[in-house]
Amino acid sequence: MHAPLLLGCDFSSSPTKRKPVVMALGTQRSGRVVLSKLEKFATLQAFGEWLAQPGEWTGAFDFPFGLPRELVEQLQWPLDWHECMLHYASLSRPQIRDTFAAFCNARPVGSKFAHRACDHLAGSSPSMKWVNPPVAYMLHAGVPLLLDAGVHLPGLRQGDETRVALEAYPGLLARELIGNRSYKNDDKAKQTPERLIARKDLITALEHGQTRLKLRLKLTHAQRDMLVDDASGDCLDAVLCLMQAAWGAGQGGPRFGLPARADPLEGWILSA
Repeated sequence: MHAPLLLGCDFSSSPTKRKPVVMALGTQRSGRVVLSKLEKFATLQAFGEWLAQPGEWTGAFDFPFGLPRELVEQLQWPLDWHECMLHYASLSRPQIRDTFAAFCNARPVGSKFAHRACDHLAGSSPSMKWVNPPVAYMLHAGVPLLLDAGVHLPGLRQGDETRVALEAYPGLLARELIGNRSYKNDDKAKQTPERLIARKDLITALEHGQTRLKLRLKLTHAQRDMLVDDASGDCLDAVLCLMQAAWGAGQGGPRFGLPARADPLEGWILSA
């Protein structure tokens, strides 16, 4: 019997050859997650075409699957998740930026952004944030690809149950293992020895299974060197998402580890 395919995705809303979408593929057996390979996509179209292929997998994706209910209600957008996402996808990025900026400008200092229920638990940025990091644009680029591919989105939208897509956040698992130490940076000038050591410590902790997910990462020497040497952290983030996918797959359907209280408009971050 073959082990089901797992995937973890480090996403970019504007991928390029230099900064592609990175996908870690692997399998799980007896609590060991084996990394088989990394796939890279320089365009959203190429990534979408991969997702739309027939297959059998459980994947964890590093972009938000929903907007804060408070925001959606105030903007009087549809309260049904699918209708809300179709409306959101119809907007341009400048329209999103201007709409969200107006929302924030009308609110008091210290509570400019609306948050989802899972954001506080996961320590993630609000999904309406359009800069540093631009997760609002990641949602805008990513969710339509999942909808077009017809994948199953537990708690949000019924789809092809052989391809299960779950929202992940690599920072949640990284913080559990190395605290608030920074392990990556896209800026070459900020790719310091301290961040290199943090990546090594993070990978070692994953290999030893030092997480509440109770899973151990299995790497070859070459894979380990590659993850250590990738100072951007994109490949390592994809692997962190792969670990979260393995945990979700282990929890099984219909919710794959998502709590019953998860808001069907906002979505939920896996293992938060």
